[in-house]
Amino acid sequence: MVSLLLDSLPDTARPKSSETDFNVAPLPRDTVQTLAGLFKLLADETRLRIIHFLLQKDEINVRTFCRLLGQSQPAVSHHLAMLKEAGILDSRRDGKHNYYHVVPKRAQAFADVLFGGPPDQPRRFRLDDCLLTYSRDGK
Repeated sequence: MVSLLLDSLPDTARPKSSETDFNVAPLPRDTVQTLAGLFKLLADETRLRIIHFLLQKDEINVRTFCRLLGQSQPAVSHHLAMLKEAGILDSRRDGKHNYYHVVPKRAQAFADVLFGGPPDQPRRFRLDDCLLTYSRDGK
């Protein structure tokens, strides 16, 4: 199972000469492994749809996921368990129902890694004619 520790990614890699030659921030090996595991986890259509639904609602129960996804309870619970074990989702129990929600700190840590770079440079991601920028302080 993928274990994501996005909150505290150790910087154990030394910059390669090519990284320092171009004045770009190195991407530590641990970070690469963590991001690769996260992308593999989210590459599944069902898990990606679960995240998509939860970004629209604060929380959703398992029975609702079953209806939204058109899948059985055991199948849906399997995907939810994988996302929960990875630290992306958390749940609460209310009577017979389990409600799932995205863990905000994990989403924040993922954005920090994805948009990471030198602290003195703007955090951005260019897509053709679109420029995504990211700031933790909201500016």
